[in-house]
Amino acid sequence: MVAKPDTRSRILDIAEAAVLEKGFEATSIEEIVAGAGISRGGFFYHFKDKNALARAMLERYIDAENRLYDDLFSRARELSDDPLHCMLIGLKLLAELLEEMPTGHPGCVIAATAYQDRLFDKGVRDLNRQAILGWRKRFRGMFEEIARVYEPREAVNMDALGDMVSGVAEGGLVLQRALGEHNSASQQIMLFRTYLKLLFAPREA
Repeated sequence: MVAKPDTRSRILDIAEAAVLEKGFEATSIEEIVAGAGISRGGFFYHFKDKNALARAMLERYIDAENRLYDDLFSRARELSDDPLHCMLIGLKLLAELLEEMPTGHPGCVIAATAYQDRLFDKGVRDLNRQAILGWRKRFRGMFEEIARVYEPREAVNMDALGDMVSGVAEGGLVLQRALGEHNSASQQIMLFRTYLKLLFAPREA
């Protein structure tokens, strides 16, 4: 028997679905309360205002993304000790995961808050920035490890290259939503994977 989500999680689920569909500004506390089947007092018991709700949504989304990356690239490391091959396998696993989602990835809470950052306090904006910098650091480290084994064929800024992983993935989700094409995000990731293969291709002796 599957346990029902607690009230706080249910509020976050409903709020995230609404925000990804139409944005924070157009999402009201009233509709979240109605969807969760609770009173306004029940909402404010868990979240003092929409800033607190946004912060909790971000924290949950960031944790989920970090667990996802940890899992995918841990699995990749089990399949290869070579840093380039590990990256390529991890990206392939990510592309396959996105492609297998029956209704596509719902969207990015990071992007939703960034687009409407004027609605939030400094704490929410800082959390958003820290998440992106964290992913930059994660992938920059992986690319620096690759570059120690495979010299890049072109000079490349490792911070910018690290940003490309989340940039390509999130940009692919935007394309997917705008075009109504289920595989846009996974296809963008596979193209980025091809770019990395070319960038780090071993030079002929």
